[in-house]
Amino acid sequence: MASSSLAGKVRKQPSSDMAAFRTVFQKAKHVVALTGAGISAESGIPTFRGAGGLWRKYNAQDLATPGAFLANPSLVWEFYSYRRDLVLSKKPNPAHHALAKAEAQLESEGRRLVVITQNIDELHRDAGTKNLLELHGTLFRTRCTKCGHISENRESPICPALAGKGAPDPDVHDARIPEQELPRCVKCAGLLRPHVVWFGESLDPDVLMAAQHELDQCDLCLVIGTSSVVYPAAMFAPGVADRGVPVAEFNIESTPGTENFGFHFEGFCGSTLPKALGV
Repeated sequence: MASSSLAGKVRKQPSSDMAAFRTVFQKAKHVVALTGAGISAESGIPTFRGAGGLWRKYNAQDLATPGAFLANPSLVWEFYSYRRDLVLSKKPNPAHHALAKAEAQLESEGRRLVVITQNIDELHRDAGTKNLLELHGTLFRTRCTKCGHISENRESPICPALAGKGAPDPDVHDARIPEQELPRCVKCAGLLRPHVVWFGESLDPDVLMAAQHELDQCDLCLVIGTSSVVYPAAMFAPGVADRGVPVAEFNIESTPGTENFGFHFEGFCGSTLPKALGV
C-alpha cells in the first residue's frame, strides 16, 4: 500500500528535448520570458548570492533595505555606485540578444514576446528588448526621498563625492560621505535613493498588475536564469504551469521550481537559449 501511494506522488521529469520545445515555441502566440540574476551573471555581473554574496565585509542583501539606507546612506550609495559602474562596463550576452531578436521576429509574425525581469541592470534594454517589465526597478533611475521625483541617471560617478568610491575589497574603509554630498534631487535638493525595490518593500502595483496580465494571457512561459525563490516572482511560472501552459526553464542547474515545468534545459543560457529560440 505504501509503495503505491508513493508512486502516485512521483512527478514526471521535465523534458530536455529541444526539438519538442521548438515545436511548442513555433506555435505560441504570446510568450512571456521571466529572467533573473543568472542571465546577467553570464555578462560578468555578480548575483550576490551564496558564498559570493559579500561586498566588502557586508552581506549584499543586508544593504538592500530601507533600514540600511536610513542608518547609513553613504554606505548604501557606495554599494550602488559600485554596482552602477560595474554594469556600465558590461554588455548584453547572447541570451539577452536572443530574447530581443525573438521579440522582433515574433512581432513581424503578429505574435508577442514580453520579458519580465527581476534584474536591475538594464541589459535587456541595451540588447534591444522593447516589451519589458522591470519588477525591481533599475540601477539607472533615482527617486527623491523628499518629493518622490523619479529621474533617469547613467552618469558615472553619480555625484562628485562618489568618484572612485565603492571598491568591493574587504580591507577598504567605508567612505563616510556627509549626507549633503550624496546624490541630491534637482527639484527640491532632497536626498536621492536608487529607484529599486529593496527587501521589505512592495513591488510597484502597476508593474505587478501589468506582469500578471501578461502571465494570464501567455500560452508559453520561459524561466531564464532565476532560482525561483524570490517572491512574488517565484509564484509566476508555477501559476502558469497550473493552468496547463507549457513552461520551459533555462538554468545552469535545477531549481526548486524545476519539477513543476514541462521543459528544463541545463547549461549556460547564452548557449541554450539562442538554440531554443532559433535566433
